[in-house]
Amino acid sequence: MKNRNEDRPEEKILDAALDVIIEKTICGTRMHLIADRAGMVQSNLHYYYKSKDDLMLALQRKVLKRCLEIRDRLKVKAKKTLEDQISVFIDQKKEFILKEQKYDFAELDFWVQGQINPEIRKGFAESFEGWRQEIGIIIDEYAPNLAKGKREYLPYFIVSALEGASIQYLIDKDRFDLDDYFDFCREVILKIIKE
Repeated sequence: MKNRNEDRPEEKILDAALDVIIEKTICGTRMHLIADRAGMVQSNLHYYYKSKDDLMLALQRKVLKRCLEIRDRLKVKAKKTLEDQISVFIDQKKEFILKEQKYDFAELDFWVQGQINPEIRKGFAESFEGWRQEIGIIIDEYAPNLAKGKREYLPYFIVSALEGASIQYLIDKDRFDLDDYFDFCREVILKIIKE
């Protein structure tokens, strides 16, 4: 059964943009390519998104939204333990890498574009801050006595470890065992918290 949002022209355009980005990267993406992929004329595309920047910012929000949807679904199933709560973030990233590769690739490309586009950089920084805050809330709840330095830097470490998995897996998935890597991440994170 189709999701009602899939019928909306904006969603059709964003999905087409995601496909074009996979083939051309954000830098190589052109509005006419997106219009062609969406099965519409370019002038119709501009009715919904005035510029490529507007479209890319909307797509960046869609990628973040998909990430949060997966995380929210996993949170519902997670037990109220430190390990399960940390695993929500690990499992979300693993699902993004394995089942939502278009989104994962686009996320990394947005990071690159954020180096030259202040709006994309701002959106990316806000999404990372939200990620770190969520992790911090879990640490505060399940490890309230964690040393100040560990508490401050552990969310940054976790985000870096998870994003690093994307980079390594996308470059050479045959040399990178994702399950082993994430098991190791979980073990290291829990060890740091419990020390």
